[in-house]
Amino acid sequence: MLSTPHRDPAALPRLLLTLLALLLIWPGIRLAELNPAVLLQADNLRTMGGFVGDFWPPAHDCDFLTLLLNATLQTLAIATAGMALALLLAVPASLLASQALSLSAAAQGRPRMLGQWVRWPVRGLLIFLRSVPEIVWALLFVRGVGLGPTAGVLAIAITYAGMLGKVYAEIYESVEQRPAQALMQSGAGRLSAWLYGILPNAAAELTSYTVYRWECAVRASVVMGFVGAGGLGQQIDVSMRMFAGAEVASMLLTFLLLVLLADQLSRVLRGRFT
Repeated sequence: MLSTPHRDPAALPRLLLTLLALLLIWPGIRLAELNPAVLLQADNLRTMGGFVGDFWPPAHDCDFLTLLLNATLQTLAIATAGMALALLLAVPASLLASQALSLSAAAQGRPRMLGQWVRWPVRGLLIFLRSVPEIVWALLFVRGVGLGPTAGVLAIAITYAGMLGKVYAEIYESVEQRPAQALMQSGAGRLSAWLYGILPNAAAELTSYTVYRWECAVRASVVMGFVGAGGLGQQIDVSMRMFAGAEVASMLLTFLLLVLLADQLSRVLRGRFT
């Protein structure tokens, strides 16, 4: 007896969801004025081909390599200093914003309204800090403190404090809560509960996310260089304006090495905490 082929019961819902996604994406494509055909126009192909053709061989003379080294170190310094300042704000803010470390939640029979009055303003502050892109903060700080890496450091510190504080608070709430609650119920403070009840279980995830955000900060510091915040981005902008493709190629390769370094660092640190 021939058996009838089985039909996927989820085929129709998947098809409908796909059509719905296409209907939602199409207006966005129209509003973005996306037209890949412009890349195939003869003038554009000739211009891009000539510029990309200058990428090889990458620039490697001594004077340029010295300039590239200084720009790379400045980019790393901007990202690292910005992350350090962000952590100074993000860690205490995450302790206040996380419900996992709420003293009122751990204590039975006490009203929890006071804890919410503290958490919600802190969460609102974190939302405000991360809602403005770092490139916008960089533009504002360039106006305030002038051109240079200081604007980039402050822009990364403000934006990434909001990102780190939010995600840290969520990580605290995703791990086992009973050790921290037991410590707080026995009289320990929020900091002690975090150090001995939350941090041991969350260390690997916190480290992985922090290194990932440092990698993002390196990329952001390059982008902010285009608005005068120093580092590799500023040098790439200068070289592109001069149509120096060989210099741009060397800086792009250096940037690629920085991202690979951050990825390997994340792997090593995750291995030590797992």
